Amino acid sequence: MKVILTEKVTSVGNVGEIINVSIGYARNFLFPRKVAVPADEANKKHLDAQKRRLAKKVSAEKNAALEIKKKLDGLHLELIRRVGANGKLFGSITTSDLAHLLSEKGIVIERRLITLDNPIKSTGNYKAKVKLFHDVESHFTIKVLIDPAQAEELKKQQVEATLLKKKQEENAKLKASAEASDASSKAELSDEQRLKAEADKLLRS
Repeated sequence: MKVILTEKVTSVGNVGEIINVSIGYARNFLFPRKVAVPADEANKKHLDAQKRRLAKKVSAEKNAALEIKKKLDGLHLELIRRVGANGKLFGSITTSDLAHLLSEKGIVIERRLITLDNPIKSTGNYKAKVKLFHDVESHFTIKVLIDPAQAEELKKQQVEATLLKKKQEENAKLKASAEASDASSKAELSDEQRLKAEADKLLRS
């Protein structure tokens, strides 16, 4: 059924919003708490009256949303995370994580109001949108960076891997050179043996 919210209800909607809810939820939760009233199309006059009655509340909520918008617009969050061998984060960063980070900065908003352009599953730059009120939206950016300690560790591993590869290449060259020298010695010995055989043949004739 359709109801109009007379108060802001967390995870449901803002004051003045018309939403669809189950009859049970309306009768057992919203109506007893006086945070919503019926908004049937058949009851249009009642609906219009409720909207006029809520005008001040709606205006106050919108102004509060605009104040939050000022804080959010252009905000840039930086998050430090450890990554796996494939460059992916150990678990994605969710809207709940972002809501928590914002609350630490004194900006309290519900996670359901935040939407991301793309899931945050690796390091990089991301954009988020926040619907603060019916016609009030804000945008902020998120930059996810690799943990500096892990970055240093990976750099060290990369240097070690490069040195190991260089050493392996040098060993391979030395081995190839030794094998070539050994083959040359064997070839020379064979020539010497051939000359000796020819000399022996001449002496016997």
